[in-house]
Formats: sequence, structure tokens, C-alpha cells
Amino acid sequence: MPTLALLRVRSRLTRSGAADRGDVPGWVMVTLMTAMLVAALLVFTQPLLEGLFEDAVKQVEP
Repeated sequence: MPTLALLRVRSRLTRSGAADRGDVPGWVMVTLMTAMLVAALLVFTQPLLEGLFEDAVKQVEP
């Protein structure tokens, strides 16, 4: 049988979770902006990353 303290903690957690559900359109915007930023950085860094990868593969001996 749960104690009174556990019931109080459970009550606080369920109330605070229901009140703070988050902003879905805001999270969608943040996710899209992050994806766009990664894509933009990849355009500029792709040749450098390819060169680093090729150099690393060349250093591995069969």
C-alpha cells in the first residue's frame, strides 16, 4: 500500500507533466532549422571530410 509521501510525489509529477506538454510547432521548427544548418555545413565541409577519409583509408595496410 503506497504511503502518503509517495502519493504526494506521484500527484505532483502527474500535475506538472500535464501542465508542461511542450510546444509542438516550436519543436518542429527547431528540428527543421537544425537539419537545414547541418545540410548547409555539409555543403562546405564535404570535400574536406572526403579528403580526410581517403587519407585515413590510404594509411590502413591490407
